[in-house]
Amino acid sequence: MLRAKSRLFAALLIAASAGNACATATFNSIKSSYQPSDTQILDRHGELLQRLRTDASVRRGQWVALADVSPALRTALVLSEDKRFYEHSGVDWQAVSSAAWGNLWNTKTRGASTITMQLAGLLDADLKPSAGGRSVVQKIGQTVSAQMLERSWRKDQILEAYLNLVPFRGELVGIAALSQTLFGKAAHGLDAREAAVAAALVRAPNAKLAQVTQRACGVLQAIEAKADCTGLDLFTTAALQRRAFDTNEGIAPHLGRQLAKGTARSITTSLRAPLQRFAVQTLQQHLRELQGRHVEDGAVVVLNNASGEVLAWVGSSGTLSAAAEVDGVTALRQPGSTLKPFLYAEAIAERRITAASLLEDTPTHIQTAGGLYIPQNYDHQFKGWVSTRTALAASLNVPAVRTLVMVSPDAFFRQLQALGLPLKESGGYYGYSLALGSAEVSLLNLANAYRALGNGGRYSATSFTPNAKPQFRPALDPRAAFIASDILSDPLARSRTFGSDSLLATRFWSAVKTGTSKDMRDNWAVGYSQAYTVGVWVGNASGAPMWDVSGTTGAAPVWVAVMQFLHSRQPSRAPVPPAGVLQAAVQFGGQEAARSEWFIEGTQQTQFAMHSVAGGADGSSANGLKGLEVAARITSPTSGTIIALDPDIPPAHQRVSLQAEGSGLRWWIDGKLFAPGPSAQWLPWPGRHVLQIRNARGEVLDSVRLEVRGAGLRAATNTR
Repeated sequence: MLRAKSRLFAALLIAASAGNACATATFNSIKSSYQPSDTQILDRHGELLQRLRTDASVRRGQWVALADVSPALRTALVLSEDKRFYEHSGVDWQAVSSAAWGNLWNTKTRGASTITMQLAGLLDADLKPSAGGRSVVQKIGQTVSAQMLERSWRKDQILEAYLNLVPFRGELVGIAALSQTLFGKAAHGLDAREAAVAAALVRAPNAKLAQVTQRACGVLQAIEAKADCTGLDLFTTAALQRRAFDTNEGIAPHLGRQLAKGTARSITTSLRAPLQRFAVQTLQQHLRELQGRHVEDGAVVVLNNASGEVLAWVGSSGTLSAAAEVDGVTALRQPGSTLKPFLYAEAIAERRITAASLLEDTPTHIQTAGGLYIPQNYDHQFKGWVSTRTALAASLNVPAVRTLVMVSPDAFFRQLQALGLPLKESGGYYGYSLALGSAEVSLLNLANAYRALGNGGRYSATSFTPNAKPQFRPALDPRAAFIASDILSDPLARSRTFGSDSLLATRFWSAVKTGTSKDMRDNWAVGYSQAYTVGVWVGNASGAPMWDVSGTTGAAPVWVAVMQFLHSRQPSRAPVPPAGVLQAAVQFGGQEAARSEWFIEGTQQTQFAMHSVAGGADGSSANGLKGLEVAARITSPTSGTIIALDPDIPPAHQRVSLQAEGSGLRWWIDGKLFAPGPSAQWLPWPGRHVLQIRNARGEVLDSVRLEVRGAGLRAATNTR
C-alpha cells in the first residue's frame, strides 16, 4: 500500500513538473529558439542567396508558418492524428471513453493521443519516450501539459508548432525538411497524395514501405472519399528514396561559407541578389568564350564606395572550374600592374614626380643584393621618354621600376599596408619587383584599396552588414589620389598600349587598371566609378598559366559588363578636385602633345623636355622635377647589400660601381668626401660602411648601408 502511494505521489510530481514546463513555454519563445539545420544567406531585401547545411546531426528546414502549409496537408494531418482537434481542450475524452483504460496507456496504442499531447511530448524532455514507449507517469504528465498548452496557446499555434517539430523519417524533423527532401518542393505545394504520405509517416516514421503505403491510402481516402490508391506504392517508394534536399545550393556559396561559421540561422547581408546573379552569369559566359585558352577560374567582387558594403561576391566559376571550392575573392595572387597606381600616387605625394614629369622607358639593369634586376614591358618594347600620365595609363613597367627606385621599396610597402594590403614580407624582401606586383594580395583587399583611391585616399574596412557605417582613416594624400584617379580615367593616355577604342572607356566616368602576373598566371581588372568599385580576377586556381589572355581579353570584359549593369540607370561623375591641386597648361618639346595637367600646388611648371639637362629660366629641370632635389637617389648598391671579397682576385678588379640619379651630386663614404658625379668606382675594404650622396651645400640627399666581408686592401679614399 505504501509503495503504491509512493508511485502515485511520484506520478503527480512528474505531471506537475511537466505542466510547469509547458506553462512557461510560449509559442513565440518556441519559435524564436527553433534552430534549422541550414543557414540561409539573404540579400539586403530578404531574397535568398544561398542555403547551406551547418548542423549534420539532424535535418530541419526553416520554420514554416501555418498559412504556408498546403490545406491538403493540414487536413490530412488532423484526419490522421486528431479528428476532434478543433473541438477538445487538449485531451480527447471521447476517444478515451471509447477504449479500455488499460489499452489507452499501452505504448502500442496512440488512438487517444491528440496533436496537443504529442506537442507537449516534443516540448518537454522529461516526456520523451524510452525504447519501450512512454510510461504511465509520462502519459499523465503529457495529459496535464496538453491541457495547460490549450489554455495559453491558440489552436493554429499548436498545429503550426507541431508541424515544425514533429519527427518524420530518419533524420528529418519538421514539414519543411520532409517536403523538400521527399517531394522536392516547399510545404505550400503539397497535393493530396503527398500530404497523405506525409501524414502516414507521422504515425510510423520508420515503418516498412507496405505499412506506409497502406496508411497513406487510408488518409487519402479520408480526404477524398473516392480517391484511387492505384500506383500509390510506386509513388511512395520513389518519395522515400529521394534525397533531393542538397546540402548547399544558391548563387553565393563562398560567401555562405564565409559567414555561416557553423551556426544555423538566417543571415541578412549587404549583397544585391540581381547584381549577384548578373555577376555569376557574366563571369561564366565570358569564361566559356575563353575556352581553348586554358583559363577556367574567375572571381568578382563589388563594393559600395561610400559604405564599404559588399554588393556582390562571386568566388569561382562554379561548374566550369576543377576547383570550385576555392574562393577567388580571398585567395592570394600576384596582382601584376594593378599596384602601379598606388606607387605613382606615393611618388606624386612625396613630390618626387608630377603627372607631367618625363620618365625614361628604356632598357635598364638595376643591381640588387640578389643580382641584376632587368624589368621588361608587357610587349617587350620601349617607348623612350614618356610622362608619368602615359607611363601609368599605358602600364609601362620600366618607368614604374624607376619610380620605385625614387620612392624605395620600404616606403611603398608602408603605403600598401596603409591601404589595407597586408603583405606577408617586407619591402626589402620584394625589392624593385614590388612595382610590378610580385607580392600576393587578395581580390577583396585589392578592390578595397582601389575603393580608397576612389574615396580620395580614405580607407575603411569592407562590411557584409546592410547600411554599414564606415570608419574612415587617411591612407593616401587626397591630392595624389585625385591625380591618380584622373590618370586612370583618361582614355587618351591609355591609348598608347590599349588603343583609342579600348573597351575600358565606359560611357560614364570610371577609373580602371588591368594587370597580368608573371607567366600569364593571373589577370585582373580593378576600378571604380563615383559610387562603386569592381574587382575581377581570371586565371586558374591551380596556378597554371593561361594562353593568349591579355588585360583586355581576360578580366576586363567582365569588369565592363558589371560596371555597365551598375550604371544602367545611375550616372557617374568625375570627382571634385580637392584643395591643394591646380590645373596648368604644359608642353613637352616633342615628347608628347601639349595638354592641360593636374599638379599638387607648388609643383606645377609649363615646360617638360629632355633636350637639355640644364635647368630652365624658371629654375625647373628639364625632366619636370622642379626644385625637387630630394628626388636624387642612390640606385646601386642597395641598402643592406653584403659584398664578399675574393682573395684570389686582384683588389683592383673588385671595384664596386656606385650609381645615383640626380645632378650636382657628391659621393661620401663613412663621412668623407669620395667623388663627384652620379657614378663612381669604389675599391671596398672589409667592414660596415655608410654611402651617401650630397649636394653642393653638403646636404644629405640619400644614403645606404652595406657590409664588406673577406680579405681586401684598403685603398685611398679618393680612388675612383
